[in-house]
Amino acid sequence: MNILITGVAGFIGFHTSLSLLEQQKDKIIGIDNLNSYYNVKLKKDRLQILNKYKNFKFIKNDIQDKSLFNKLKKFKIDIIINLAAQAGVRYSLKDPYSYINSNILGQINLLEFAKKNKVRKFIYASSSSVYGGNRILPFSVKHRVDNPISLYAASKKSSELLAECYSHLFEIKCIGLRFFTVYGPWGRPDMATFIFTKKILEKKRIDIFNYGKMQRDFTYIDDIVDGIQGAIKLECYFKHKVYNLGNSHPEVLADFISLIEENLNLKAKKNYLPMQPGDVERTFADIKESKKDLKFFPKTTIIEGIPKFIDWYKDYYKFK
Repeated sequence: MNILITGVAGFIGFHTSLSLLEQQKDKIIGIDNLNSYYNVKLKKDRLQILNKYKNFKFIKNDIQDKSLFNKLKKFKIDIIINLAAQAGVRYSLKDPYSYINSNILGQINLLEFAKKNKVRKFIYASSSSVYGGNRILPFSVKHRVDNPISLYAASKKSSELLAECYSHLFEIKCIGLRFFTVYGPWGRPDMATFIFTKKILEKKRIDIFNYGKMQRDFTYIDDIVDGIQGAIKLECYFKHKVYNLGNSHPEVLADFISLIEENLNLKAKKNYLPMQPGDVERTFADIKESKKDLKFFPKTTIIEGIPKFIDWYKDYYKFK
């Protein structure tokens, strides 16, 4: 198959592409605008690894740019995996327009391309943030998600609504994947695992929100990739369906930090702070539907996953 992956130089896009390329079954056409939301060198280094594969084609462009889609027609795309997004809950308070442009305009551009070019399956990234301040645990795909508490969450809920509309009107098979706090090697510098590891090694103070009482369903990247591949393989018996991809085991933030300290053999300097606007106290994925349809069975605990991230971090940044 010819699979189009957007956000290919991003954390999840890179790992998904690498896994598919190693199987040598499909051609991967990767799109990324290489924006400067975080250090572009990290993105370019990920791309350098992907570019070693003959069945990989990279196009530097932005999914907000409609002219991109004329270039893509020649590839006869079978599946689109839209992982391009402006990420980050807190950053959405600073630059709201980037979320509308990337997460909503980008999504509709890709859906239009899928409609016009008879793409048979459209898989896209959503987020656990759509559950907002939901008090019912675990978070189920059957729960209503009409009360986002951040613009990022609102943009992801909007992307789900667009997919629902296009699947109904134009018979596009759509699968939305709500990711829960993904971490692992080659991770994003704005994520907690990266921030804490970096600052502890540099002997800088770390900010701990909600006084360390928050709980997150930390999900290791390899498990997320397994879930995406489950979506690729799924014979859709529906027009549009959304799934949770989470570890289904919330961890207390203070315990998560302690595990990083233990693996670094260093104590963190801690700055305890209240909850930040847009944050939620707890995330917890109900993955019954994902197990049934996507054969999604997360295997990696934080006890196994954190050392793997730290080993990568020390190697990549040359920490002895």
